[in-house]
Amino acid sequence: MAKDATIYNVKSSGFWNTRHKFSQVTDEGSKEVGTLKIQRKRFLITDGDWEPVSGEELAMRRDPGLLRSQFSLWTDRREWLGSSLRPNVVSREVEFSTANKPLRLLPVEGLRCGWSLYAPKSGQIMRTMSQPGSSTTKIEVFRRLDFPLVIFGFFIGQQLKLESVLPGPVPEKVKAAAAATAV
Repeated sequence: MAKDATIYNVKSSGFWNTRHKFSQVTDEGSKEVGTLKIQRKRFLITDGDWEPVSGEELAMRRDPGLLRSQFSLWTDRREWLGSSLRPNVVSREVEFSTANKPLRLLPVEGLRCGWSLYAPKSGQIMRTMSQPGSSTTKIEVFRRLDFPLVIFGFFIGQQLKLESVLPGPVPEKVKAAAAATAV
């Protein structure tokens, strides 16, 4: 773990419609940041709502279509911040489109449960880690990343939590592949 990483702890509760309380770990202790509520209809996750302690509320909504992980991120003033798309059913990669740059969400390397968010040139910028069956998750942000994208990455990772148990790709190969496809 990098010394300059920003760390968030997330405590989850609920079974069908879940609530996730975020707190930022600081030198003085932990400070509550807000709550993410994830809603299901039938068997699909349909939306998520971020309610911060202070700041802007966010909404994650399922885009029309049959693909999993196809969501958009919106502010409470109807401003689009990003979207996610899983290119095919076999791949465990989720592509994020944002105003700044494309990002990729991939399972963490090795036999661990969690997801890593990669930028095209700089590599891993965020990682979520949890134990299977645990109600707590640790989020580490290694580089500058807009907080709404931290929430969005966690939201998408929660849907695919069981898929992350199998070993993920080697980070050097991910960085090399991302650099080769970067525009």
